[in-house]
Amino acid sequence: MKVLSKIYVALIIFFLYAPVAVMIFFSFNSGSSVWVFSGFSFDWYKSIVTNDYMLGALKNTLILAVVSAVISTILGTAAAVGIHAIRGKITKKLATTVTNIPMMNADIVTGISLMLLFIFIGKLLGLNESLGFFTVLIAHITFNLPYVILSVLPKLKQTDKNLQEAALDLGCTPLQSFFKAVIPSISTGIFTGLIMAFTLSLDDFVISYFTCGHYQTLPIVIYNMTKKTVTPDVYALSTIIFFSVFALLILYNTVIQSDNEKRRKK
Repeated sequence: MKVLSKIYVALIIFFLYAPVAVMIFFSFNSGSSVWVFSGFSFDWYKSIVTNDYMLGALKNTLILAVVSAVISTILGTAAAVGIHAIRGKITKKLATTVTNIPMMNADIVTGISLMLLFIFIGKLLGLNESLGFFTVLIAHITFNLPYVILSVLPKLKQTDKNLQEAALDLGCTPLQSFFKAVIPSISTGIFTGLIMAFTLSLDDFVISYFTCGHYQTLPIVIYNMTKKTVTPDVYALSTIIFFSVFALLILYNTVIQSDNEKRRKK
C-alpha cells in the first residue's frame, strides 16, 4: 500500500507540474519552435523588454491586481470584524453564507452576471462604453472579498476578547484600541488575505474576459495569441510570473508557520 500511495502521489505531482516544467524548458529555447529545442538561450527573455504590447498588458495586470488586492483587504477586514461582532448565531451564519457565494459560484456565471449589470448601469447613465478598468476592478474586488474574510475571521476568533477592553481601560479611544490592539493581533490574517487576493487577481481570466472591455490584462492577451501562434516569449514571461507567485507562496507559508510557532509558545 505504501508503494502504491507513493506512485499515486508521484503521478499527481507529475501531471500538475509537467506542463510548467515544459514551459520553463522551452522558454530557454534559442529557436522559435515550441516543440523542438534548438539550444539554450536567453533571447526570449530579452525580447520581452522590447515587446511594448505585452509589457502594457503586464502593467495593466499588476495595477489591477495591486489596487483590487488593497481595496479587497480593507473591505474584507472590515467585513470580517463586522461579522465577528454579530451576536446572533443565525444572523452570523447567514452573513457568512452570503459572503461565500462569490467564492463558490462558477466564474463564468459571475462574469456574465457582472457584465450584464455593468452594461445595464452604463446604459442608464448614458455611457458610450460600459466596460473598462473600473468595471473589471469591481469584479476582482467582488471575488476577492470572500478569501480575505476567510483569512481574517479565524484570527479574530483566536484573539483575546478582553484585549480591546484592556486597551480602552488604558486610555485608548475605541478607534485607537482597534488599530493598536486588534489590528496587530490579526495582522497575519490580513497579510495572507492580501497575498491571496493579489495572486487570484493576477491570473484571473474568465471574469476579466467578460468585464474588462478594452482594458486588456495579460491572461486575455495570451488567450488572444493562442488563436494564432504562441511565441516562446510568452513562455518566458509566464516563467517569470510563475516564480514570482512561487516566491509569494513561500512568503505566505513562512508567515503562517512563524505565527503558529508564536501561538504554540504562548
